[in-house]
Amino acid sequence: MNEKSKNRVVITGLGIVCPLGNDVKTMWDSILNCRNGMGTTTIFDASTYPTKFCSEVKNYDIKKYTKNPELHKDGNRHSRFVIGAVAQACQQAKIDIETENPKDGIARRRMGVYLGAGEGSVDNENFFNAIVQGWPENSSQMDWKKWAAVAFGKMLPVRELEQEPNMPAAHISMFTGARGPVRSCLTACAASTQAIGEAFKMLQSNQADIMIAGGAHSMIHPLGIMGFNRLTALSTRNDSPATASRPFTASRDGFVIGEGAAIVILETLESAKKRGVEILAEIIGYGSSNDAFRVTDMHEEARGAVQAMEAALKDAKLSYKDIDYVSTHGTSTAENDKIETLALKKVFKEEAKNTPASSIKSMMGHLIGAAGAAELITCILAIRDNILPPTINLNDPDPALDLDYVPNKPRKAQVDIVMKESFGFGGQNNVVIVKRFSQ
Repeated sequence: MNEKSKNRVVITGLGIVCPLGNDVKTMWDSILNCRNGMGTTTIFDASTYPTKFCSEVKNYDIKKYTKNPELHKDGNRHSRFVIGAVAQACQQAKIDIETENPKDGIARRRMGVYLGAGEGSVDNENFFNAIVQGWPENSSQMDWKKWAAVAFGKMLPVRELEQEPNMPAAHISMFTGARGPVRSCLTACAASTQAIGEAFKMLQSNQADIMIAGGAHSMIHPLGIMGFNRLTALSTRNDSPATASRPFTASRDGFVIGEGAAIVILETLESAKKRGVEILAEIIGYGSSNDAFRVTDMHEEARGAVQAMEAALKDAKLSYKDIDYVSTHGTSTAENDKIETLALKKVFKEEAKNTPASSIKSMMGHLIGAAGAAELITCILAIRDNILPPTINLNDPDPALDLDYVPNKPRKAQVDIVMKESFGFGGQNNVVIVKRFSQ
């Protein structure tokens, strides 16, 4: 191996299915035109919930992306979404899919998968029907024998299997033939950034030549929305879903939950050059930490976020002064936006107010496990086009949050090096740094 190419990892494919569009071009056009994906929840009847809206994937048809949709028919929403995202990314990276005799020159035992994926929803209709039928009227106790009889008769075993968070990665392996290391992590909102960061490290350590990495998640179901409402994490601005996600504002009241899948193809520079594929960007640093504090809140001094950001900079052999743009976690919750701003000030010091940092969750919503990968794709496009995605709905700035959040419209700028940060419940912090590729 050429010593200059040793341990270098590049990005050669992008794919996305999300509330702003079911391909990268449509999603990016939506962001540059400040559109958003929020609207009344239609996946289930949320009319009795405190939050009656979300950010749903629209008009998705898995048949557009696979010759064998029957293989994935029992998959959860995000397992089906990820097939579309993988198909797009593999097409761009010139990876053959759904064939027993691929002609792309890639050894499938050297191609792996690392996905940040969430738990799937239960077989909702039959699950809740069993509860209703198993609970005698005017009784305070469940008739478990009757519940079991209804559940055994109605619930589909394979749908129960599909609840497991590793299943989207299994669908990818079947779809692509990847037989290398296949892993899945569920570190809440930081999951897909962690998946990409750890896939990067696996490539650097020669465990594979190519990794299909990213995230897939849909928690827009009765139990998911109920849980986040109980945590008071969701916006309840039911009168105006389009303006509900407003990171870094004084009036922010929670995030808007979204869904989708986002995939990047990572490969060693040697592999990309050998295959002659276009290189979109280079990944150069990864940092990870835990707050070791509370399950739901970030540490008030931002110690975990700061540690992960500094670790990523050290791994990339960069100074904070080298970063042109930060893609924030930016959830639109009171605590995250305040503490994330503090972390940026601690890491970027005198450059904090001069370093643009925005949140596309203001338009896309929060894709939970898939959020980091979706946002990393916008970082790569920001480098390609030298344009910064905005934070929309930023009309009443919080006086205590005084950084450059690229308010309300995109901005032309020279963008060569970008930091992507993701912070999740449980105190998970993961940060990835990408740069414009040069020989």
